[in-house]
Amino acid sequence: MQLTQKETELIKDLKTQEQVCVDKYAFYADSAKDPELKELFTQIKKDEEEHLNSLNQVLAGSVPDVPHNKESAAVTYHPKGHYSAMSNDEDKKHDQLLCTDSIANEKYVSGAYNDDLFQFASHKVRELLNHIQTEEQTHAEMIYQYKTANGMTA
Repeated sequence: MQLTQKETELIKDLKTQEQVCVDKYAFYADSAKDPELKELFTQIKKDEEEHLNSLNQVLAGSVPDVPHNKESAAVTYHPKGHYSAMSNDEDKKHDQLLCTDSIANEKYVSGAYNDDLFQFASHKVRELLNHIQTEEQTHAEMIYQYKTANGMTA
């Protein structure tokens, strides 16, 4: 598969965004106070690494297959809630900031995929980018579920 110059530049930009996501989630996982949040960030980091690998494959001329009929991770994710709605400690505030920042980042990256996928002629590339965009939205949903379970949404 041959990409146009514009398509190549868009993929390179998306790769940059995915690398930022990988780096941020590694940082978030290292600095989160709640072990459940550490695990969530670690899992999302793995997903972001898969996205980065997929984009590298596209740049190399092949498009990885998109998994179909895969149940959304947000459907099966049920955070237990380490913090209570009434707790007001520094660890909770710290983890809440990490969650809020990560949701903002997911919204930005999801928007980039939404804008960029319309620039591609290849149906397979568009399908891949749409799949990644959906996973970015799922990440934000899971983090929001964590925030809700831990009384961080008010």
